[in-house]
Amino acid sequence: MSARHAPREERGSTTTEAVLVTPALLFLVMLVVQFGLWFHAQHVAQAAAEEGSRAARADRGTAAAGRDRTNAFLDQAGPTILIDRQVTAGRTADAVTITVEGRSRPVVPGFSLPIRAVASSPVERFRSDNG
Repeated sequence: MSARHAPREERGSTTTEAVLVTPALLFLVMLVVQFGLWFHAQHVAQAAAEEGSRAARADRGTAAAGRDRTNAFLDQAGPTILIDRQVTAGRTADAVTITVEGRSRPVVPGFSLPIRAVASSPVERFRSDNG
């Protein structure tokens, strides 16, 4: 049915529907982008924690070296993707643990998802062949 022959009470209904549906669709698109950004930030944080773990578990490595390497990786790979980041590192005689925490950058105003990545590994030790 053409717009000329539509009853008077139905004229403009398409415009009203578009005005009501468009913001909801845009919000859904923004949510998809927000979750994609969170997913990417989570992977960057995990990669940084693993990189720091490799630096700290070396024979002469330290927890501070692991923390510094993690921060350097984050500065290079994703300087703006992770906000309010905190990197903690711990090393015992047997294991190293690096934790990266923060929040993803918000696309939807007021909606920032938490990020937490942990990497643990055993400390490398070199032993002599004597026994």
